[in-house]
Amino acid sequence: MSGMSIDIEEQYDKIYRYCYFRLRSRQTAEDITQETFLRYLEKYQGNTAEQALRCLYTIARNLCVDEYRRRSRDRLQEAQRAADDEAAGVFTQEIARNESFAQENTDEHLLTNFAVRAAVAALEPDEQELLLLRYVNEVPVSTLAQLMELSRFAVRRRLLAVTKKFRENLKKEGIE
Repeated sequence: MSGMSIDIEEQYDKIYRYCYFRLRSRQTAEDITQETFLRYLEKYQGNTAEQALRCLYTIARNLCVDEYRRRSRDRLQEAQRAADDEAAGVFTQEIARNESFAQENTDEHLLTNFAVRAAVAALEPDEQELLLLRYVNEVPVSTLAQLMELSRFAVRRRLLAVTKKFRENLKKEGIE
């Protein structure tokens, strides 16, 4: 792919994680991730790295929205409830890895893991998504701004507010 300097394999894992977070289904997330990259490779080769990221996340988001529309509301709620614990675990592991929350002691690590899960679960879904994109998938603020159709300043303000809320939730769970 000439002109593009992103690691496709690394981005594939991040797009999968994003789709899984949105859909709460491994199989569907795998299918949507594959479709995202097929569409990207068919139409958008040769973009800059930032354009490529924006394009990949836009395609993935649109495909996830299409998937939501295909599901009935009852089935979606049931699938989300059944997968919430597993999804929170994946999300929590990534945050713990990136934020160095993991402790050497296994018991302490387990307690920390539960506390982080609870702190994440207390956030709104759009707040969880913002943390996932920025801190787990390491999407640049400028790309987030374009995805969210906000200024970079507005995205930074939202990130600060969500991060502050997340830290307050951690304090409530006994992690400082």
